[in-house]
Amino acid sequence: MDTILIIDRAGTVSKPLETALADRGFRIDIQPAGRAVLQGLDLDAYRLVIADSDLPGRDYTQLLAEIRAQAPHLPVIATAETGSVRGAVAAMQAGAVDYLLKPVHPEALVLALQKALAPIDSGYATLESSNSGARAKHIVTQDSQVRELLQVAENVAQSQANVLILGESGTGKELLAAYIHQHSLVSTNPFVALNCAALPEQLAESELFGHEKGAFTGAVVRKIGKFELAGKGTMLLDEISEMALPLQAKLLRVLQEKEIDRVGGRQPVPINTRVIAVSNVDLKQAVEEGSFRKDLYYRINVIPFTLPPLRNRPDDILPLAEHFIHKFCLENRKPDLRLTANAARKLQAYDWPGNIRELENTMERAVIITSGGKLPAGQILLEDEPAGRANTIELRPGMSVKEMEQELIARTLRKVNDNRTQAAEMLGISIRTLRNKLKEYREKNAA
Repeated sequence: MDTILIIDRAGTVSKPLETALADRGFRIDIQPAGRAVLQGLDLDAYRLVIADSDLPGRDYTQLLAEIRAQAPHLPVIATAETGSVRGAVAAMQAGAVDYLLKPVHPEALVLALQKALAPIDSGYATLESSNSGARAKHIVTQDSQVRELLQVAENVAQSQANVLILGESGTGKELLAAYIHQHSLVSTNPFVALNCAALPEQLAESELFGHEKGAFTGAVVRKIGKFELAGKGTMLLDEISEMALPLQAKLLRVLQEKEIDRVGGRQPVPINTRVIAVSNVDLKQAVEEGSFRKDLYYRINVIPFTLPPLRNRPDDILPLAEHFIHKFCLENRKPDLRLTANAARKLQAYDWPGNIRELENTMERAVIITSGGKLPAGQILLEDEPAGRANTIELRPGMSVKEMEQELIARTLRKVNDNRTQAAEMLGISIRTLRNKLKEYREKNAA
């Protein structure tokens, strides 16, 4: 039997909740809230944690951080006496997978459990990065190729070898880098990311390696560079192909000698930082073209990963879309929307040239402009569609007149906030005819 850990102020749980959990094959371990609540507990022995967010004398976000540090994949459901959007958002940003008001209704708890455990039971990989002070990030995948890649990444993370991550823009390369850091032996140390394309050429060396006071005009104080900030942690060099050739030579020396020279410094500073380089261009081709140093390429290409584009991961499109819908519904204070069958088909049929980043932007836009409980295909505006397309009915070969009629009636009702009299007038039919058609649709859906 799986065990659920419940951390509660009173150290008790209601009988209905206890019965609901027992009926579904769970044991429960109830721990009273306190600063030492996790002391002596083996979190790997639990399937899920339900934790009261109103803990006396205890920062709830710190509790979640401690849970993540000990058991990164353990889902946590937050509970609260009095709820607020701000409280829910804070709990979710801290790593909670759901937010329930007390007294918790057994049915609500069961639904939350199903949602929290579904990623594990259905083969999703839902992974969090433990960046110091950063918001938790997730990789959501049901694709067998990506899951195998993540398994290799877990094994590689235990080494100190440099890593090169390649892939198209928007495929999640930075998330994979964070995942490798999280599973490394230095996961509690800093994870420092630097976009090489955004480095001003005249300040690039100072940003990476730091400078001493008086090293150049404007250097009024000593500056610690990114490598020193990373310390014994991980340094992510994003878009490394954009790094200027002179700086590439200095980076090569850092990787070879494990030491840096601050601009204006008199002696080298030893470092022990793991480097993960990321690029959306073919570095081997860049070497052939002379824009990237061959020796640096071999130095960073010790462990290579290539993330496949979203168009080659069809099994990930709907799980990712649902993940983003939930995320943006929460951010925009909306109840969760459900994709219609046509909307799901539309998402799966699209090529996604912008990969996961484009899918995320598309779902954010759709959530913002959609009202009601369903997210129809017409509210999903893709890049290759004209701006007015979202307000038209999607026609496809084989679509029946009845289906077109039902879609037209549904959109008209949404337009007038379900005012049937006004909708009937706009459609040019009687209110009685409209009622009969709605009854017909309900009976058809119930069948």
